[in-house]
Amino acid sequence: MIRFEQVSVSYGDAAAPAVRGVDLTVPEGELCLLVGPSGVGKSTVLNAVCGLVPHFTGGTLHGRVTVDGRDTRTHRPRELADVVGTVGQDPVAHFVTDTVEDELAYGMESLGLAPDVMRRRVEETLDLLGLAGLRDRALSTLSGGQMQRVAIGSVLTTHPKVLVLDEPTSALDPAAAEEVLSVLQRLVHDLGTTVLLAEHRLERVIQYADRVILLPAPGAPPVMGSPSEIMAVSPVHPPVVALGRLAQWSPLPLTVRDARRRAAPLRERLGESTPPTADRPQPAPEPGPGADRDGPAAEVRGLGVRRGRTDALYRVDLTVRAGETVALMGRNGAGKSTLLNTLVGVHQPSSGTVRVAGAVPHRTAPRDLLRHVGLVPQEPRDLLYADTVAAECAAADRDAGAAAGSCRALVSRLLPDVPDSVHPRDLSEGQRLALALALVLTARPGLLLLDEPTRGLDYAAKARLVEVLRALAAEGHAIVLATHDVELAAELAHRVVILADGEVVADGPTDTVVVSSPSFAPQVAKVLAPLPWLTVPQVARALEATA
Repeated sequence: MIRFEQVSVSYGDAAAPAVRGVDLTVPEGELCLLVGPSGVGKSTVLNAVCGLVPHFTGGTLHGRVTVDGRDTRTHRPRELADVVGTVGQDPVAHFVTDTVEDELAYGMESLGLAPDVMRRRVEETLDLLGLAGLRDRALSTLSGGQMQRVAIGSVLTTHPKVLVLDEPTSALDPAAAEEVLSVLQRLVHDLGTTVLLAEHRLERVIQYADRVILLPAPGAPPVMGSPSEIMAVSPVHPPVVALGRLAQWSPLPLTVRDARRRAAPLRERLGESTPPTADRPQPAPEPGPGADRDGPAAEVRGLGVRRGRTDALYRVDLTVRAGETVALMGRNGAGKSTLLNTLVGVHQPSSGTVRVAGAVPHRTAPRDLLRHVGLVPQEPRDLLYADTVAAECAAADRDAGAAAGSCRALVSRLLPDVPDSVHPRDLSEGQRLALALALVLTARPGLLLLDEPTRGLDYAAKARLVEVLRALAAEGHAIVLATHDVELAAELAHRVVILADGEVVADGPTDTVVVSSPSFAPQVAKVLAPLPWLTVPQVARALEATA
């Protein structure tokens, strides 16, 4: 169905091709997973399938890519639209209508389908993706995860033979991600659709893949094989595979079920170890540079926020102290992003109070608020305006009153080997997020807010982010992150706060809250339950102590 014949893609004056030597075939009716570290060219490979490379994204394509017999060099994306459906990392950029139902119908209108066919397919897709309750909603009012589901649905309604998806679950809560992946599996098994997707959260998708394509390094030729074959050699792998490597299991488990069947001896050995309750650094007693030394970094009491006719938040109480890392979790649309935006003054409370370092955010001038609180939004492009990474860093130093080179040093720590001259739009989604984080951190705010901070990050980049955030917490900065990444919460957070329909339904220590929730428990906790270990590093330290 998809054939790459010695394909290489080069961009502008880049010293090396973005991808090189891609020679492989994705058969009809299979789900093929594309994996690799950030920046190795996964998006370039996906864009070559739908014709965006070279017709829209630029670059020079060498070799040949065919989809259902059509050569992408001679067929532009609109001439492939009836065969290939594409969902990119940024669904908002591809929306062309105003409401959910209109967006689902737009692609079919472009193909000239009959009205009765369009109506039936819209209804089917609304049910498949759990969007029926949102059919009349304006796209601008949806959460990031809801937008992602609409973007996927707008492609599914055209019934393409090939579906190409870039990070399809990155903005979805665990339950919504399972729903989307189940839909993809049904499309593959029942309709013979060919699915090619790139995803960093391999713990969610590896068990669904028929084949895996590994791009091991920039410019290196890909390796294709079964999931078990590729996970045995891949530099990126889910926690359950990392646990299998640590325990020296063979073959490596790909699912929690496989690992639990093998884990009895490991659980017995760990049962003799000290539980890792003291593993996570405790909140620092001293507040960060931008915090109020006489009070909490943030205090929310009885907070209500209305957006249109909807209560986005209702009677929310939350206190965040210096050096504390709090993970906000919950379903898409639960109010996590609304709470973060209220803490930086974007939304005005309809009831209750909000104070950040003693200041009322919506009544404080942005330049004054910058010293106390910084937000890295779910869409990092919202913070990026300059033409180069160097210009972005220079502007951040000026805005924050920081020494020249401060921002660039942070960028180098988060994004090794990214040159000053590169345009932010040429960075991958994960790289843009890391750049946005560096821009915000330059002001060294006492309270740091992050909305889906691991979206687009591979496991190595996530580990670097965890290291940076832990250092900030140790220095006294308070951190609140809204995330669907249960592995990140287990690794980093002192507390987990779960929101549902705008209300706080759980607030407690990470070990207690995530283990008691089937939806938000990390893979290691599920494998080793009822033992309290949450992450592979915790298990590794325990095994070293008992060796």
